Amino acid sequence: MTDSVPHSAGTDAPAFVMPDNACDCHMHIFDPALPFAQNALLTHGAATPAQYEKLRTRLGTRRNVVVQPSSYGTDHRVTLAALQYFGPSARGVAVVTPHTPDRELDQLAAAGVVGARLNLVQKGATDITMAKPLAARLRHVGWHLQVHMLPNDFLQEVDHLLGLGVDIVVDHFARACTEPSLAPLMIRAVNKLLGSGHGWLKLSGAYMAVPHGSPDLHRLDDFVANLGDRFASRLVWGTDWPHATESVKPDDAALANLLARWFPQPVRDSILSTNPALLYRFNDLQ
Repeated sequence: MTDSVPHSAGTDAPAFVMPDNACDCHMHIFDPALPFAQNALLTHGAATPAQYEKLRTRLGTRRNVVVQPSSYGTDHRVTLAALQYFGPSARGVAVVTPHTPDRELDQLAAAGVVGARLNLVQKGATDITMAKPLAARLRHVGWHLQVHMLPNDFLQEVDHLLGLGVDIVVDHFARACTEPSLAPLMIRAVNKLLGSGHGWLKLSGAYMAVPHGSPDLHRLDDFVANLGDRFASRLVWGTDWPHATESVKPDDAALANLLARWFPQPVRDSILSTNPALLYRFNDLQ
C-alpha cells in the first residue's frame, strides 16, 4: 500500500508487477495558472507533473505519454512544461491544425512530441475535415494521428482514416461498447483498423467504453479478449489520469488490474512496454 494520489481512488499497487519500462500511454496535465480555451468543454483543477509522479510510483510505471487536453486548444505551454519535467521518460501528443507553422511543429518534436490528436468528442480546435491535410504534415515529421471519436463517427470515418498514409491511434477502446446496438459493427471496424498494420488501439479510460454511468466493465471482456488473440502487437494501455470526464475518480490500480484479467503475462508485458516503446519511439528519440 502506498500514499494516496490526487485524482485517483485507492492506495494499493496493481496486483501484478509491471514490466521494465512500463508506459502509461494516455494521461493529461492541467495547470490552473494558464487559461483554458474559450470553447473548452472540459475543465479541471490542478493536475501537476509532481502529482502524476506519485501515480507512476504507485503503479510501477516508468514512462508516460502526455496528451494535450482539448481544454487548452493549441496552447501547448502546459504539455511542454510537463515534457520538460519528465525528460526522456515521456513523450507527447499535441493538438495541431493544418495551419500550424513548421517552426512550431519542430519545437514540439524537439520536446518529445510524436503524434497529433483530433478530439471529436470534446470538440475544440480540431475537426474531421482537418484529417487529410493534417496527415500530409504529420508524414513530413514522422508523427502518428490519434483520434477520439464516438462510435457513429468512427464507423463513418474508419476507411477515410486508413487512407491517410499515417499510423492511426484510437483512444479509449474506440468507445466500442458504449452503444450496444453498434457494438458488433464497432468490433468489425476496430478489427479492420488493427488488421491494416497502420492502426493502434489505446486500452485507456475503460469507463468511457461502456454505456454512460455503467459500472460493469465486464462488457469489454469479449471484445478485448478477441483483440488480444489477434492483435496484441497493436495495443497500448493508459490511465487517462486525472480522469477529467469523471466526477468520481476511479482507482487506477483497479483499471490496471483489468490487464491481468484479460491477458497472460507475455501479452500484458508487450502491451505495457514493448508496444509503446515502438509506437512512441522511446528507443530512437533522446
